[in-house]
Amino acid sequence: MTDTGSTTAVRQARPEDAPELVRLRLLMFEAMQGELRPGPWQQRAEALLRERLADPGRTTMPAFVVDDATAPGRLAACAVGTLEQRLPAPGHPEGRFGFVFNICTDPAHRRRGYARACTAALLAWFDEQRVTRIDLHATEGGEQLYRSLGFAEHSVPLSRNRPRP
Repeated sequence: MTDTGSTTAVRQARPEDAPELVRLRLLMFEAMQGELRPGPWQQRAEALLRERLADPGRTTMPAFVVDDATAPGRLAACAVGTLEQRLPAPGHPEGRFGFVFNICTDPAHRRRGYARACTAALLAWFDEQRVTRIDLHATEGGEQLYRSLGFAEHSVPLSRNRPRP
């Protein structure tokens, strides 16, 4: 278990947590977009998570979770990110960048600090990996949490989305 400075027990996710991580991801999209959007992406996401979480010491997709104490096998909250290796640069001598892309708390467990605890554990993991910059896209509801953890505006990069077939 990871000590995040609070009484919330956070642990690194395991491959068997993949279905629950995908369930929470679906809830995150519902909160962001106002509707559930299930689909084939869920099976692909679960398979990728199982693969990436199989070797915690070598993962490039770290995930930290809080278990639901009332329902064994269910998760109350999660924070998932990616570690990207880029070429080193003056401000980034290791060339390691992080991206946080999946923070969600089950509605039955909100307002207990679980998202903060999971995110703090993920940020500590990035620190251990000598990551010099961590990015995320914040929803209006999450912005205060992220600012309190040290996030601030950064220049807006250009993006190119591939049209869906």
